[in-house]
Amino acid sequence: MDPRIFKFGTPYAQMYESLATEDEAFFFQNGVLQLCRRGSGVKVAPQRWQDTPSTAIASHDVVIAFEERIFDAVVEDLQTRDPTDDFAPIHVICLDTKDNPHEAHIQGRVCLELCWLLENAGDLVAEAPEIVENFQMVHMSHTQIKVLYQLCYL
Repeated sequence: MDPRIFKFGTPYAQMYESLATEDEAFFFQNGVLQLCRRGSGVKVAPQRWQDTPSTAIASHDVVIAFEERIFDAVVEDLQTRDPTDDFAPIHVICLDTKDNPHEAHIQGRVCLELCWLLENAGDLVAEAPEIVENFQMVHMSHTQIKVLYQLCYL
């Protein structure tokens, strides 16, 4: 069966309905329907990073990617944008994850743990590098998680 491609901005619910109508058993078995369901719990639709205005991005302290190529693209994009008036720090982190339901479920819990650690930091700019390094050391003892970190300003 050929891959199904949806444009950025297509709601996850619409993707789910389209795929389930076409061949629910097939798309359930390969995990795509579960990915759509999980995605809809996070946001309405996939977004294209490059289309997000700088002011919206600068309102976030941390950006987490789940693929190294996405991490690289985000860092490159932040480095080429014109700075905002606030020139705010943005911590870009990658928790490299295989794109399948099992790994996504595991990394979701791992990511939540990292987010809580970052949320509880007194001074995120000063503490984030050490938090990320310690986090990776703890998790490398029982999983092969690859963590990347870059501090950018926008």
